[in-house]
Amino acid sequence: MSSHPEGPATVERSPLPTDIEKNTAAEITAADGSDASGHETDKSEEFQNGVERVRAITAIWSRSTLISMFVLLYLIHFVDMFQNYIDTTLNPYITSSFDRHGLLTVGSVMSTALGGCIPLAMAKAIDIWGRVEGFMLMLLICIIGMIMKATCQNMETYIGAHVLYWTGHIGLLYVIDVMCADITSLKNRMIIFGINGTPRIAATFAAPKVAELFYTNLNFRWAFGAFAIILFGCSMPAMGVMIFMYRKARQAGLARKKRSARSFAQSVAYYFVQFDVFGILLIMFAFCLFMLPFTLVNYAPNGWKTGYIIAMVVLGILLFPTFVVYEIYVAPVQFLPWKYLKQGTIIGSCFLYGVMFLSVFCWNAYFGSYLQVVHRQTITNANYILNSFSLTSSVFGPLIGMLISYTGNFKYIAYTGVPITLLGTSLLIPFRSPSTNPGVLAFTQILVGLGTGIFATCGQLAVMAPVTHQQIAVVNALWGLFGGFGSSIGYSISGAMWNTILPAELYKRLPEESKARSAEIFGDMVLQMSFADGTPEREAIVGAYGHVQRLMVIAGSCFVPLCIASIFIWRNINVKKLEEEKGKQTKGMVF
Repeated sequence: MSSHPEGPATVERSPLPTDIEKNTAAEITAADGSDASGHETDKSEEFQNGVERVRAITAIWSRSTLISMFVLLYLIHFVDMFQNYIDTTLNPYITSSFDRHGLLTVGSVMSTALGGCIPLAMAKAIDIWGRVEGFMLMLLICIIGMIMKATCQNMETYIGAHVLYWTGHIGLLYVIDVMCADITSLKNRMIIFGINGTPRIAATFAAPKVAELFYTNLNFRWAFGAFAIILFGCSMPAMGVMIFMYRKARQAGLARKKRSARSFAQSVAYYFVQFDVFGILLIMFAFCLFMLPFTLVNYAPNGWKTGYIIAMVVLGILLFPTFVVYEIYVAPVQFLPWKYLKQGTIIGSCFLYGVMFLSVFCWNAYFGSYLQVVHRQTITNANYILNSFSLTSSVFGPLIGMLISYTGNFKYIAYTGVPITLLGTSLLIPFRSPSTNPGVLAFTQILVGLGTGIFATCGQLAVMAPVTHQQIAVVNALWGLFGGFGSSIGYSISGAMWNTILPAELYKRLPEESKARSAEIFGDMVLQMSFADGTPEREAIVGAYGHVQRLMVIAGSCFVPLCIASIFIWRNINVKKLEEEKGKQTKGMVF
């Protein structure tokens, strides 16, 4: 990708004194563009338009404006996360209302696969156009998805709406993360990222209750309609501040407005190439086509012998090498920045994030349903237990960030998550049974949440530490890509196990007079909960749920050693010493 969207730069600028890299004779530059310590260098000090704009803004705003921006971004994060928890709470009931509870993970597989690709496309968009423009695009997609959810009349429309909503949701969070990275130093960055994760604390306790109130007193449609309006209203102040400060920067002569001589058609063709739309479609279709059959096979007329199931698997497999060949030999602008995948710290961090989500979503996707059906938990209490996973990481996120800021080290802090994750994961297997007390289930969620929270906090800083300001958006997007694909694979595994094992177990355990209703019972969670304790149907449902959940937990546990191994290849970078020696990664008034 060129330094500017309009072609080669025509104005040379001297290096800024606060940049993380400085062009001195003493620097030794490796062949891959990194210095002797393994940090990315940028000899030209040229930044793309979107990066230049934010650097100009931070150069002129005051400390009070900086604090206001943090508060406004936090507000957006809070509302979006609150809505996301409501969405997660209501999903099992929405799919059950269409008699398709088993398809709970279909929308998740597609949305997480697309959601993983979107940040890399958005990285190019916000670097070329600007942070505000990228945010507004993602906000529009998110709101359209929420409106479609509020008005959908069938499962197909709901899945399409969920894909749009999740794409916008992931895009919003991604742009907010990049904007927070723009206005923080490496040393303090994870403090702000940790604080931005604290809305999960409120969402854990309040969102399930709000979702239950919507479900019992109104309906799920009002939950999406109301928050579409709230999210839009809460997003405007932060974007207004960014626009206002950019205008001030232009008036001060710190920012230049670039105009293109291309026509509209030429611009469309140019950005189609720059965003590598064809590459994005290839990798997205590869993941979706390969993974969806594992969830859909139970609904196919002839199971694995069904023509379209076989065709989807074969085509999905073939698209993976097609994508690699296209990216390496054909694509004018590569979707994947391969050079970053050669750095141990970056690839190790990305791999950690992907495998972490893969492990968790092998069993977490249907855990809320399990709690409500097997343990008779209410919507609110079930989601308290379910969300205690993310609650723990949110509580400790700012503290981990402060520890990194004080010591400057993130690799050895990441190691502390290893025994916690191992303990929490190992306890999942014996305790994932119908006889286990719900409080114990919450405790295992807390342990796994703490361990993976340490991994995620340190991993996100690890992916940003070796690069310059220009590459922050790209490496964060690369990190999100691995997380999205890890989630998608995890959802596929859980969906395959749920839709293959549970119906057979249910049919085998149901009494003879109820076997004819096994498909109906399998597809409706509300019907499953309607059977009284002690009835043969109730015993069959509980036994089948317990059996499949235990197998899902075992499958997820098998991936934990890969999380540990990925940390070992990180470079031991001390961000505190790095900024003392080479200056801040970002410019101007930053935290």
